[in-house]
Amino acid sequence: MNSDAVTQSAPQRALFHALGLTDEEMERPLIGIVSSQSDIVPGHMNLDKIVEAVKLGVAMAGGTPLVFPAIAVCDGLAMGHQGMKYSLVTRELIADSTEAVVLAHAFDALVMVPNCDKSVPGLLMAAARLNIPTIFISGGPMLAGKVDGRKISFTSVTEAVGAFHAGKITKEKLLEFEKKACPTCGSCSGMYTANSMNCLTEVLGMALPGNGTIPAVYSERIQLAKHTGMQIMELFKRDIRPRDILTEDAFKNALTMDMALGCSTNSMLHLPAIAHECGIELNLDIANEISDKMPNLCHLAPAGHTYMEELNEAGGICAVMNEINKLSLLKTNLITCTGKSVAENMTGCVNKNTEVIRPVENPYSKTGGIAVLKGNLAPDSCVVKRSAVAPEMLKHEGPAKVFDCEEDALQAINSGKIVAGDVVVIRYEGPKGGPGMREMLNPTSAIMGRGLGESVALITDGRFSGATRGAAIGHVSPEAAVGGNIALIANGDIIQIDIMANKINFVISDTDLKKRREKWMPRKPKITTGYLSRYAALVTSGNRGAILETQKQ
Repeated sequence: MNSDAVTQSAPQRALFHALGLTDEEMERPLIGIVSSQSDIVPGHMNLDKIVEAVKLGVAMAGGTPLVFPAIAVCDGLAMGHQGMKYSLVTRELIADSTEAVVLAHAFDALVMVPNCDKSVPGLLMAAARLNIPTIFISGGPMLAGKVDGRKISFTSVTEAVGAFHAGKITKEKLLEFEKKACPTCGSCSGMYTANSMNCLTEVLGMALPGNGTIPAVYSERIQLAKHTGMQIMELFKRDIRPRDILTEDAFKNALTMDMALGCSTNSMLHLPAIAHECGIELNLDIANEISDKMPNLCHLAPAGHTYMEELNEAGGICAVMNEINKLSLLKTNLITCTGKSVAENMTGCVNKNTEVIRPVENPYSKTGGIAVLKGNLAPDSCVVKRSAVAPEMLKHEGPAKVFDCEEDALQAINSGKIVAGDVVVIRYEGPKGGPGMREMLNPTSAIMGRGLGESVALITDGRFSGATRGAAIGHVSPEAAVGGNIALIANGDIIQIDIMANKINFVISDTDLKKRREKWMPRKPKITTGYLSRYAALVTSGNRGAILETQKQ
């Protein structure tokens, strides 16, 4: 066992005695439980109970559970100020610090207990790097709130702010949204980034069925945690490791399910990063190929008016996979953390609500929930949550209103300077330019709140939250800070968007584009100290080939 390195010598055993461990416990496999519990993150406040249940399961199955922490950031709390610059980089911090603790203490296997946006992919990246038997159990989704008899979520509050600024609702109604939108602990109740990644963790085979959808406040979640603790011992005994599960076909299954579920555009950042840790290069060009074949079956908030609790009641992720399997688009012979194949996990899982999970014969749309666009505005790529775009905005042409930071754009939207037909462009918010690649939920919510969701588009080299809806196109690459063409757009330039054709361009002659490039000057990031600046430098170094190529143009 790995743990022999720390349990077979007297000095180290003396330290285990200091922890209160018995000789019997030191003879068993040491199972690390990575806890993201936090008093500041609503999705993580209940993880102490999940961890205790996991510990009990591990002990019942013959292991010695030992808990250590992982950090977590609540993206909702970090939104709209410099805190969001630090959100994405925590993914790397979580992966790095977990790797360090595991290797320093010679654990035999791991149970990861995350829930929110960056903790799930960060721990998946660590699992792939470490490649010792590992299983995941999340904290579960929040229940939806309710106002005027209608279910609501966190997005409803952000959009209510826009409606208030537009004079469409009273301050009293805004306060009611504020108090009722998030009624329980858990990851926010729609198909936002946290729930997207928890569902995809289940699809990848790294979590037991039910992980993605069982609500945080259900006792069934505690039972699942106990079974997860027991199952890690089976994975250890059978020596089933993450890279046995996280194969190229497993990632293609995840992309396919991503399209069916209408997941967050952030999944297009996280899945390639996780795959990279497995030695697999996940080219996002295949996203459109998969989307062309995979219809969108679910319209969970913010795209629609159903929530995670309803997806759970309809049969959960396995029911969606069973529905997809009618089209033979999934690889079902893959091993999973249950010790069984994907096909075996799906057995008996039926669709109990054909409005929450549409049959493949009657999808919400014939193509998948996410589209990757390219054109002279985004030569490498950009991403849009197609399932959350109004039909009127699938094809749009309008003048650019250009801003060099989120705050300026938000002020313009709230003050009524953005009108129907406009295309809001927010640049210098990418990984290097921000630095940190902030999410632009506040501007898109302001657009929706002012009733402009069917007439105004927003484009950025930053990110979009899974909570975003409307014609919100993000992850523009190359970003402005490295000389991407988004840096060369001027106010009034005509932007052409055709989501169904996967195209995005701005109207400019080659001569004018060349002249603008000759005048372009790099901008310094607004934060230049600490880990964030090192992260920005890493991004620059990692994209050096693309940067040099851009400079030659």
